[in-house]
Amino acid sequence: MKKCVGNDFANRMNNVKPSAIRELMKVTKQPGVISFAGGWPAPELFPAKEMEKVCQKVLEEDGASALQYGPTEGYQPLREFIAERMQGKGIDVTADNIFITSGSQQGLEYSAKLYVNEGDVIICESPTYVGAIGAFNPYLPKYVEVAMDENGMIIEELEKALKENPNAKFIYTIPDFQNPTGVTMSADRREKLVELASKYGVPVVEDSPYGEVRFEGEKLPPIKYYDKEGIVIHLGTFSKTFCPGLRVGWVAANPDIIRKYVLIKQGADLQVNSMAQREIATFAKMYDYDAHVNNIIKSYKSRRDAMLNTMKEEFPDNIKFTYPKGGLFTWVELPEDVKAMDVFEKAIDAKVAFVPGDSFFPNGGDKNHFRLNYATMNEEKIIEGIKRLAKVLKDL
Repeated sequence: MKKCVGNDFANRMNNVKPSAIRELMKVTKQPGVISFAGGWPAPELFPAKEMEKVCQKVLEEDGASALQYGPTEGYQPLREFIAERMQGKGIDVTADNIFITSGSQQGLEYSAKLYVNEGDVIICESPTYVGAIGAFNPYLPKYVEVAMDENGMIIEELEKALKENPNAKFIYTIPDFQNPTGVTMSADRREKLVELASKYGVPVVEDSPYGEVRFEGEKLPPIKYYDKEGIVIHLGTFSKTFCPGLRVGWVAANPDIIRKYVLIKQGADLQVNSMAQREIATFAKMYDYDAHVNNIIKSYKSRRDAMLNTMKEEFPDNIKFTYPKGGLFTWVELPEDVKAMDVFEKAIDAKVAFVPGDSFFPNGGDKNHFRLNYATMNEEKIIEGIKRLAKVLKDL
């Protein structure tokens, strides 16, 4: 039988699945649906008017360069701005440690491309970010999941995983307001994680998209703060604190590791959008970037409070959920005999959406959790949506 020309795909494509969240977003576009599904920031908080002036200034003062190719490492003033902000958190970096990516999602994909061969082990939290699973899967890894509690990844379980998998390629973690659980890793566990990584010779990929979006409690240093040997690769992004559509993130790591990321990008897309990089750097000069972030924090805290307070009042008593002190998400645990997909199907009928939790477990198996995002909708819609969801839960 004649082979269909063009369909002899690489084996890695067998492991590439559609994004569960992106597929769900199609359902949430139905009229009248209140969606807590995506990890999207609130669009009304984007500095659109300020960006009009920023774009004009960039084009007037540096238009030729903004529209031209640029260095693969990224726009130097932006790298310096990122380094300065990280220095403010006690991290010893300069612009030479910073590599600009097309969002932190690209940093995830490049990390897998850099380290992972087929069958290699990635150690991660359980559950973990579904987008990271999607970025890693084409490289055909094996996942070793480490259980979490209210203080993040359980260190004893992590050491057990490292002992049983001495050739693991990296530890992947989201220490601040974790996606999907909203849980934050304690300071002592951050330090111990770095100690274990050093002891077993395994790099750490620290994914920190939400670190600056803290509502309350003590600010904790990034895991990179405890890194004295250059084993922590820190991923950051402007997507949750600025404008996600610009698709600008970064990798912070030792210069020798940065050079490897640069080689990967040269073979992929050469560089991040020159205009977008200059827009962020110029905004930081023209306006108070911290004031902008604080405005986001104030708004998201109010929305979190609206969601959690309504959940306390309306949800059945046997349903548990996390209390995040920042970020975008809370994580709901159903009774064992109630499946999240059953709730989801009924919820869509009631015009409210969320993300069932099974896709956040790389090895599968979980059926009774789901994730809610409180950032995108305003307080009025949050309260209405949670009341709709509560009715579904009571009916079940």
